[in-house]
Amino acid sequence: MPTTALLLALGAAFLHAFWNLLLAGARDPEAAGVVMVVTSALVFAPVAAATWDVQSAVAPYLAASCCFQLAYFVLLVAAYSRSELSLVYPIARGLAPVIVLVVTAVALAVRPSWLEALGVVAVGAGVLLVRGFGRRRDPRGVLLGCAIAACIAGYTIIDKEGIRYSDPISYFEIVNIFLALTYGSAVAYRRGLPTLRAELRPRAIVAGIAGFAAYVLVLAALERAPAAAVSAVRETSVVIATALAALVLHEPVGPARAVGAVAVVGGVALIALA
Repeated sequence: MPTTALLLALGAAFLHAFWNLLLAGARDPEAAGVVMVVTSALVFAPVAAATWDVQSAVAPYLAASCCFQLAYFVLLVAAYSRSELSLVYPIARGLAPVIVLVVTAVALAVRPSWLEALGVVAVGAGVLLVRGFGRRRDPRGVLLGCAIAACIAGYTIIDKEGIRYSDPISYFEIVNIFLALTYGSAVAYRRGLPTLRAELRPRAIVAGIAGFAAYVLVLAALERAPAAAVSAVRETSVVIATALAALVLHEPVGPARAVGAVAVVGGVALIALA
């Protein structure tokens, strides 16, 4: 893997963990989420306009992806409002590739390789460690993490086919606009515009820009290295998010959860590189 691609993938991993940290640490994650998706849509707009290439055949993929993305964001905000970043993030990011592997294997009747099987075991063990035992268990956070993983797997499978008929940035911009309009309108209607204005702060705006930048860095890395290698490196975001949760949010990340996060990254890397 070229050094440039490695640095780009690591940058994307950090930014992805960073915007999740900002959202999880917001005073009102739901309102901050609206500011974030609106910011992301606005930041993307000039770039999408310059690279616009969308075919009509992409419509069903976009419709399905928008539904999964909306569910993903609603669940993500709910999770960060109720549970810890160091619990939700590793489970969501770690289980998603496993679900994609299982669905693909069943749909195509393909038997996973021994390396992929080992990766699934590593992810499973990591998730158990991240979940914790005894008093530290948070069933609600675990369930939300699993639901988020299912949504990530859903739009990942759909988007892989959808971008055959659209420029990736144009595709993602349409999804962002949909999120801004639907999620933003729903929260504004239910909680009022003053609530949203209260979260119109640099934190949420930076989160939206970071989300955009992370996506661009991934695309740049994919131009320079194989997708499997980029995906494997990008999943270091799990370890980064766990570390940031401990250092910035002061979450009680013990040795077991830290080791679990590393195991999740290793398992996903094995699946990606198999």
